[in-house]
Amino acid sequence: MSTSAESRRKLRVVTLVDGIGLAGGAERLAREVVIRLDPDRFERTLCVSRWSEERAEAARASGALAQLEEAGVEFLGLPRRGTIDLLSWRPLMTRLRSEVDVLHGHKIGSNVWAAVLGTLARTPVIVAHEHTWSFEGQPLRKLLDRRLIAARADAFLAVSALDRKRMIEIERIDPAKVLLVPNGIPDPPPPGASDLRRELGIGREPVVGTVCALRPQKALGVLLEAASTLADRIPGVTVVIVGDGPERPVLERRIAELRLQRTVRLLGHRDDARDLMRGFDVAVCCSDFEGTPLSVLEYMQASLPIVATRVGGIPDLLETGREGVLIEPGTPVELATAIEGLVADPARAARLGAAARSRQQARFEIGVTVREVERIYEGLASGRTAAELGAGS
Repeated sequence: MSTSAESRRKLRVVTLVDGIGLAGGAERLAREVVIRLDPDRFERTLCVSRWSEERAEAARASGALAQLEEAGVEFLGLPRRGTIDLLSWRPLMTRLRSEVDVLHGHKIGSNVWAAVLGTLARTPVIVAHEHTWSFEGQPLRKLLDRRLIAARADAFLAVSALDRKRMIEIERIDPAKVLLVPNGIPDPPPPGASDLRRELGIGREPVVGTVCALRPQKALGVLLEAASTLADRIPGVTVVIVGDGPERPVLERRIAELRLQRTVRLLGHRDDARDLMRGFDVAVCCSDFEGTPLSVLEYMQASLPIVATRVGGIPDLLETGREGVLIEPGTPVELATAIEGLVADPARAARLGAAARSRQQARFEIGVTVREVERIYEGLASGRTAAELGAGS
């Protein structure tokens, strides 16, 4: 970009991710960011690498495809049938060879493919985005992150300070490559008609809720153990779990074993989850590990009192006793006690919720995230290195 005409040309950006973001937080963040990139400075394409007619129907029903179209974002869906379905990548390779400036992968699978395909297509800038993992075991993953992704990416983005530290110390990735870009969320849509309490027939009794994908990482068994304790301590308490995933059969069996059918409600995936949160008295995140979970940011935005585990980037979001209550992972008794304390003291719960909202609005809004991503794209495209861009990371 040596001439003034070239410097004024919009940067062509392709965002690569597994899904369009109807459930997973990382995919949703990728979509929200690409939509909000300044259209006067960036030509934007979202490439979803695991696309099917079933997923397309869900995306149309949710309005996600219409949202992309309204924002002027090109959409490219690849009908991959499996990991080794190499021919399905041809449309993306064609796109990359048409003067794409930046290829931005999200999560391990897309990061690997961005590193490989971006290198083959000689894409000028490759950005990888890590949305957290446990950083335990999985030697192949550590090898891929260090030897393949970090070696070929111009920048490797981390969503929390702890993740950045682990990428450097455990995975031994060059710290000059790793930039911290905290997650942010947009303002919520206008309230809908959904009413959790009316739907479930709950009056003024306390409701404890969580919204998440039902994966082992979320440690929802801990919440069920806590629910068993709460059922004895708080008359009429209801524990609501919004979301779906592979752990659902395990949770259903455990609910039956603990005889919690009247206490715990599994609502499955809901497009109106933000509306359902309005019925929570206390919001919970009991994960074993996290990056910067969008669900916790949404609880903060909704002014909910929060009990969350002291893992990943959550301590960057909440200071215990100030914006929420932090506990150690895997401690159902501590979780039950923290929830009970908030239910018993509504004034304290309201203070924590208000402080959490103030912090989210000031520091974890989607516009902050987008401006940092834009700065990184333009800096790398202009020839600066991640190390030069990373002051303060």
